[in-house]
Amino acid sequence: MRYIFITGGVVSSLGKGIVAASLAKLLQARGYRVTIQKFDPYLNVDPGTLNPYEHGEVFVTHDGAETDLDLGHYERFLGIQTTRDHNVTTGKIYQYIIQQERAGAYLGKTVQVIPHVTDEIKRRFTLLAQKEPYDIVITELGGTVGDIESLPYIEAARQLHYELGPLRVLFIHLTLLLYLETTKELKTKPTQHSVRELQRAGVQPDILVCRTAHPISRELRSKIALLTNVPRNAVIQALDVPNIYQVPFQLRREKLDEVVLRRFRLPIRGEPDLITWNTFLTRLQGAEHTVRIALVGKYVELQDAYKSIHEALIHASGWQGLRLELGWIHSADLTPESLSRHLRGYQGILIAPGFGERAIAGKLLAIQYAREEGIPLFGICLGMQMMVVEFARHVLGLSEAHSTEMDPHTPHPVIDLMPEQQGLSQLGGTMRLGAYPCEIRKGTLAYRAYQKTLVYERHRHRYELNNTYRPALEEAGLLVSGTYPDKKLVEIVELPQHPFFVGVQFHPEFQSRVEQPHPLFMAFIEAARRMGNGK
Repeated sequence: MRYIFITGGVVSSLGKGIVAASLAKLLQARGYRVTIQKFDPYLNVDPGTLNPYEHGEVFVTHDGAETDLDLGHYERFLGIQTTRDHNVTTGKIYQYIIQQERAGAYLGKTVQVIPHVTDEIKRRFTLLAQKEPYDIVITELGGTVGDIESLPYIEAARQLHYELGPLRVLFIHLTLLLYLETTKELKTKPTQHSVRELQRAGVQPDILVCRTAHPISRELRSKIALLTNVPRNAVIQALDVPNIYQVPFQLRREKLDEVVLRRFRLPIRGEPDLITWNTFLTRLQGAEHTVRIALVGKYVELQDAYKSIHEALIHASGWQGLRLELGWIHSADLTPESLSRHLRGYQGILIAPGFGERAIAGKLLAIQYAREEGIPLFGICLGMQMMVVEFARHVLGLSEAHSTEMDPHTPHPVIDLMPEQQGLSQLGGTMRLGAYPCEIRKGTLAYRAYQKTLVYERHRHRYELNNTYRPALEEAGLLVSGTYPDKKLVEIVELPQHPFFVGVQFHPEFQSRVEQPHPLFMAFIEAARRMGNGK
């Protein structure tokens, strides 16, 4: 078992997750069994209770864990299913240690960062490897080198390197080369300081991945290698690229995977098999036609809040040889007067998930507009619920219909709290989370997309369609095409006579992959493409 630790320096948000996923993809494509995990230094137990503006999207795993959005990149790149063990936070570490201390597990010892916290971190570092026979486990360490909260993770990784030796533990440091426009040169000083900060913590990086907007000259590579004590062939250039799916090919050209395998003394098994990936990228980059989609949401100022949806749309449009033009529309900006101006010209509208009553009126307006104008509409989670509310109001004639999340006293609670959710005082990890079965009704649009009658999709919500109103909704034309069989809960609704009017209670975006786009997103983009051709 080999372990790779990826750290970041100079600034945050350099793309450690993309580098980790790209390296893993290259190693996987060479036949190695690889997985990735993310260790986050914040004290929250998980990001489930964080505002989307704080941390972006909450990615939900198949087993129901609320995790960091980087796990979405891992799954999309590798085509794997991550678990709750793939994302560890300082909150989880300390929660476990305090529980152990209260139970007397430390036999009266003084509980300290070293050895108790670092020992628990090391146990978590190796936990995946104890459960599955992986060849290589890649660990992305969140934060930036020099952050106080990251120090226990750096120390634990140093200790693991000491215990297992250099043939089993490798450090990759991602850094930024600043470009000064006035002098037209790349500056390496921040990188030097970042590496020295890491060295002061007892860690010598084996590989440097240098994020840069301009190519690195041979002389500059030699300078970086000399001043950081990293071999010259291990100074890897990571040029900015138009889309993240080019990164594996870029790192392959730099031979990052070969440097890693030679460092571990593992065989280099020919060229990595990236045929399917390359086919997708060729179609994406060679697209001659554009599909225009409006994403109507509450958190559009931070696009990472809808990261998986954005990527799923790219997968579906790319495979169909279409260039995605995505309009980020804040639902609070939609009024009866501004509606057509904001939505005119789009071939499809996606109503994004979210929580709370803020800016709901704009979503309802967008849904009514798409339904009446015959524009393909795709609603996810809260989006699906608001599709039901809009239909109940304007087709069924229940003008005060609403969700009890927004209006607890509505006389027509077409969307209501699940019985098991009532009376909960704890918010974190208490929703319907993870994968649940969904039975698909034959002859429906959902069935044509999936081509099967049973699927498993991931959930993250508290409210459901109120089955009391289901007969009336169906009689008025809103077809229930997917249900959770155990509790007869509604999972998918659609309008058969509409070009594409589909709402899903689950989050299909979490299961879209580069090499296997999600069928509902494929169907939505196909309907939008037909709309464009029709116009």
